[in-house]
Amino acid sequence: MSSRFAPRPTRTTVRGGETAIPGGKPRQTTAAGTRTWTPPHPLNLGLTLGPLRRGPADPTFRATPDGSAWRASRTPQGPGTLRVALRADTVEAEAWGPGATWLLDQLPHLLGEADTPEDFTPRHRLLAATAHRRPGLRLIRTGLVLESLIPSILEQKVTTDEAYRAWRLLVRKYGEPAPGPVPAQLRMHVMPDPRTWTLIPSWEWHKAGVDDKRASTILRATRVAGRMEEAAAMEPLKAQARLELIPGIGPWTSAETIQRSNGAPDAVTVGDLHLPGIVGYALSGNREADDEEMLRLLTPYEGQRHRAARLILLSGRTPSRRTPKMPKTDIARL
Repeated sequence: MSSRFAPRPTRTTVRGGETAIPGGKPRQTTAAGTRTWTPPHPLNLGLTLGPLRRGPADPTFRATPDGSAWRASRTPQGPGTLRVALRADTVEAEAWGPGATWLLDQLPHLLGEADTPEDFTPRHRLLAATAHRRPGLRLIRTGLVLESLIPSILEQKVTTDEAYRAWRLLVRKYGEPAPGPVPAQLRMHVMPDPRTWTLIPSWEWHKAGVDDKRASTILRATRVAGRMEEAAAMEPLKAQARLELIPGIGPWTSAETIQRSNGAPDAVTVGDLHLPGIVGYALSGNREADDEEMLRLLTPYEGQRHRAARLILLSGRTPSRRTPKMPKTDIARL
């Protein structure tokens, strides 16, 4: 179907990872390092990389009209910028900065080389239809914990718009410009290093709309950044347990993190305000489902429950809203 007539992403499908990355023409290479990779499976860049995008103005992730996805990361070797584009069936990547080599080495993992969608057997018509329409969906594995953990903490108990605003303001003010010839209009930044997070004054957290509880949780995590990053090499359950040793990090936050850092196909987001009702409505018509009911409905997909939940979100089948939206709270005005 032509993209001109394709349905626009909804808030629910965006949460499932739907990010538009248009097709485009190749650009001249000026990178510090390049790599091409032909995935042995269908690949949709927008669906695969979509979970890394924290709102339309995320300074660490951008999609451009030439068909590129830009990502600014803080790697074990330092800051780096990665540009990825899909030309025919081949991925073309360029990278800049001290972390360029690390980003290029990790490219296949980032794009789901280790993912095993063949282990998923849909047992519901909705899941079967959505999986058929989304053959290019792969579960990412970034190998980086803090870059997913910190924005997940910011999303605790607030609206997504508030969390996206806080992430954007803090990264732009305390991060550093993304290395390389990143188009100026993209305004891309690498997130702050662990020490810089600990030096952010309390009033700046307040101005960004971040309460003391979330700010304190981020500070506790960044003070043991090395131990947090070790979780990227662990089995998902052990990785979640490692993260949850930090007061303020519970099952919701740890699952949202390792889904991205570890490519965990079975990490279910429990404790979410909306997901149980969405899953319950999609699989059984029960919009009042709680976490217990959601996990029961997802039992047939044991080992692939996160994939099942993402496919449900991407299906767009959600109950109509019956209550007001969660109110926004601008603590910077207090």
